[in-house]
Amino acid sequence: QAQLVESGGGLVQVGGSLRLSCSASGRPFSYNVVGWFRQAPGRAREFVAAINLRGGNTYYGDSVKGRFTISRDNANNTGYLQMNSLKPEDTAVYFCALSPAPYSRPEEYRVWGQGTQVTVSS
Repeated sequence: QAQLVESGGGLVQVGGSLRLSCSASGRPFSYNVVGWFRQAPGRAREFVAAINLRGGNTYYGDSVKGRFTISRDNANNTGYLQMNSLKPEDTAVYFCALSPAPYSRPEEYRVWGQGTQVTVSS
């Protein structure tokens, strides 16, 4: 069974940058895709980005296109989310998750990390 641990969250000012990491253990390659989601208080979980672990194809939610970059380091079983030009509306708990395909719906993802808080102050 794969397990995921996110890190790298924190407090940043508007326009700043953060890089989140998603460290996988167990059998992460039994899945094909790692995705990032976020959830703000009182809101539904929102798709942020996904990457195919083998081909490297990437997918982004409309609200983060051009600002966020997803990547992976297969040798170290780690995924990354580089977040630039951060806005107050990016404030949320960010989760990484594993899926057999690059779905944008959270219910299609089978394994989840515990999340890391990102707060963007204005």
